[in-house]
Amino acid sequence: MTEKFAYDPRAKAHLAVLDGWRGLSIIMVLAGHMLPIGPKAYFLNEAVAAAGMAIFFVLSGFLITTTLLRDQTVVTFLIKRLFRIVPLAWTFIAFVLIAPGRPMDIVVANLFFYANLSQYYLRYAPHFWSLSIEMQFYMFIALIVSVFRRKGLYLLPFCGIAITVARVWRGTTVGVTTFDRVDEILAGAMLALLLSGRKPVALGKASGAASALLIALLLAGTQQYVRHTVPLLAYLRPYFAAGLVGLSFGYPHSGYRRVLESKILRYFATISYALYVVHPITYAGWLGSGDRTERYLKRPLSFLITFVIAHLSTRYLERPSTDFGHRLAARYKASRISNASA
Repeated sequence: MTEKFAYDPRAKAHLAVLDGWRGLSIIMVLAGHMLPIGPKAYFLNEAVAAAGMAIFFVLSGFLITTTLLRDQTVVTFLIKRLFRIVPLAWTFIAFVLIAPGRPMDIVVANLFFYANLSQYYLRYAPHFWSLSIEMQFYMFIALIVSVFRRKGLYLLPFCGIAITVARVWRGTTVGVTTFDRVDEILAGAMLALLLSGRKPVALGKASGAASALLIALLLAGTQQYVRHTVPLLAYLRPYFAAGLVGLSFGYPHSGYRRVLESKILRYFATISYALYVVHPITYAGWLGSGDRTERYLKRPLSFLITFVIAHLSTRYLERPSTDFGHRLAARYKASRISNASA
């Protein structure tokens, strides 16, 4: 008899694979933002960073949807998500955004995660566009589940396809506003629904070739020249990233899988959120000054600062706040059960 959830992201093997992808995605983002990747005219930095973000968004949609397939308690879901995301984000804003001369509307837009709605706000926190999309998705999916319960999750594929069709209609190959990018998260939701109640299919040797092809298509779909000449690849970017993650469950004994399950990628995954949030400040000011050669000679110091801050932040800020959120959610759930049985 097939289990209700043959795929279990909490199982050690599956969790390791997802951690591997999270680790790889943050490496791609950092490399795209902080290292020279090929001649500038080829726009490879932008392509690598955007591909990394696509994978990161797919993972988010996948894990959030899987979580809500198991438990549709919206309040506990929101408590956990808010205590995971907000403390570090607001700490970053406190140090970077709130300064003399910074208009309050800009600060508020970043504090409440709608900074991606205007390019004007992004000058002050250029990477907060992604956190804005994440938080807006959390609110949207919480609303869907609160109204329609578990069945509401099956509306997500239609929403994702609608967003992609709208991008095609507008000719938007890449962007930072919600309706330009949220189909990457929704593609992860589609993958979660597809795998729900099913065991991954063993693909054998064909999986390696399929993965290589999807990586190539994903990178091509984020490269500026290809986006302009073959926009279809950019429109399908969310689904290339989702397919890449989904394929990794189909070959449990390959070398590729062993790389994804490596300890180093697991560590990168553990501190990935902090790496993403703090890394822009490590190549600002003096560390970002000078000509191209001088700037990149300073990059090892920027990486060192990024990883030290991320490690300390994960240990002393994110982990305690996340644990507190889980305890608070557990108390809320226990009180609901107690009141229901009274």
